[in-house]
Amino acid sequence: MASTLAGALANIILDPVFIFVFRWGMMGAAAATVLGQILTAALAVWYLCHMKAVRLEGQIFRIHGQLAGNYLSLGICSFLSQISLVMAMAAIQNMTLKYSAIDPIFGQIQYTQIPMAVLGIVMKFFQIVISISVGLAAGCIPVVGYNTGAGRRDRARSLFIRLLAAEAIVGAVALLIVELFPQQLIGIFGAANESAYYTDYAIKCFRVYLCMMPLATVNKGTFIYLQSLGKAFASTAISMVREVLFGVGFALLIPLRFGLDGVLYSMPVSDLLTFLICLAVIVYTCRMLDFDCTNAQKLCEN
Repeated sequence: MASTLAGALANIILDPVFIFVFRWGMMGAAAATVLGQILTAALAVWYLCHMKAVRLEGQIFRIHGQLAGNYLSLGICSFLSQISLVMAMAAIQNMTLKYSAIDPIFGQIQYTQIPMAVLGIVMKFFQIVISISVGLAAGCIPVVGYNTGAGRRDRARSLFIRLLAAEAIVGAVALLIVELFPQQLIGIFGAANESAYYTDYAIKCFRVYLCMMPLATVNKGTFIYLQSLGKAFASTAISMVREVLFGVGFALLIPLRFGLDGVLYSMPVSDLLTFLICLAVIVYTCRMLDFDCTNAQKLCEN
């Protein structure tokens, strides 16, 4: 955590220095990001070389086939989830460009950049909320692994329920912010001097595109929790359905009927349908953990 925070703080400090003091513009922002990542990597390597519990020796770096297979199943799951997310974002951006070009207002040269600029702001806010959601779920992984290995499936089940509740709260707070204070959010990104079309579209984009945030955070928490239980295939399958089948599919199909607004509708529709799938998975997972816990108690009594 310290290495990650150090890199983030370095990025925040160096951004204004490189952009405004050195006048490097976008190159300065990129340089600050790269230097922050280098600092994070350097601190992580230093930590690995100074661990007290584990000593890095030559034999540790040998590849063990069985262990590698177990790790790869989880790693590939995360990889496919990230790639599918990129595909969904690319589809949404391309459809925004396509349909904004034929929109009566945004098809005009002076307004043509508004939809993409607003979409970038909304996606940035969405990424911040999802990062919180991922952090909550990722923090559960070692706890779930420990209790599952110790045969305490009851604790794993209780943690799952608490995680979903926390994810729903994060999503609900984010929803209240975007629904009640969209104009203030826009102002953070320097929209005070923009046209009325910019402000109106940004408010609409925040309120429509992110209207299912509580479901989106619960979905993300479910994906990651399934990984912690070793159910990499189920997690990957649901994630791919969300990002590729729904995310890309609806981004391509709904605008055919609703135009540029259809791009905005594709996000909440995808989250809603994914939640219905996740709901079935949540019920099944809770019953499975409860069943395992009951069997373990019977064995102890016998």
